[in-house]
Amino acid sequence: MIFRLTERDLRTKFGTFREILYYDGQTESMAIVMGDVAGQADVLCRVHSHCVGAHIFNSIECECREEMECSQFLIEQAGRGVIVWLDQEGKGNGHLALMASTEYKRQGFPQAEAYRKAGFEADDRSYRPAAEILTDLRVESIVLLANNASKADDLRKASIAVSATKAMTIGEELAELFQNELRKGYSKT
Repeated sequence: MIFRLTERDLRTKFGTFREILYYDGQTESMAIVMGDVAGQADVLCRVHSHCVGAHIFNSIECECREEMECSQFLIEQAGRGVIVWLDQEGKGNGHLALMASTEYKRQGFPQAEAYRKAGFEADDRSYRPAAEILTDLRVESIVLLANNASKADDLRKASIAVSATKAMTIGEELAELFQNELRKGYSKT
C-alpha cells in the first residue's frame, strides 16, 4: 500500500505542476500533476522510470530525458495530466544492470536482450506503485504516453482504465513547437 507523504507546487519550464511524494514502505515514488485530474477521463499520463544517465548526466544513450520533457510539454498543451516517477533504474534491475549491459547495447543488442546477456531480467519493473498513485489521484481513465505497450497491459491488470496509448515520438511540427517552448524557458505560470 502506498501513502501520500507531502506535496508542493513545482515550477518547471512547462508550467506549474503539483508534486506529490509517495512512499510504500520501501521506495519513494512521485507524481507531478497539472490541472484537475480527479474524476476525469482520458487524462494524459506518463509512467516514467528513474534514469541517472539521462536525468542527471544528460546521457545521449537513451531517450529518457526527451520523453520526460515531451510528456511535460504535451500535458502543458492539454492543460492537465499526470507524470508518475518510479525509482526503477535499468528497467527495475538497478544502475548496476544498466552499466553491465552497456557493452551488449554497443554491440547492437536491444536493451532487453542486453540485460539478459548481462545476467538480469529483461524488464523487472512493477507498475503497482503507479496504479496506486493513479487510484489515489482518483483519475477515471488515462491516455498513456508510452512506447511500450506492455505498460498499458500491466496498468490494466492493476485495474487502471487505459483508454488509449500515445506513442512518445516527436514529429517535425511538434519538434519545432517544442523547441520554441524550450527556448522561452517558463512557458506558463
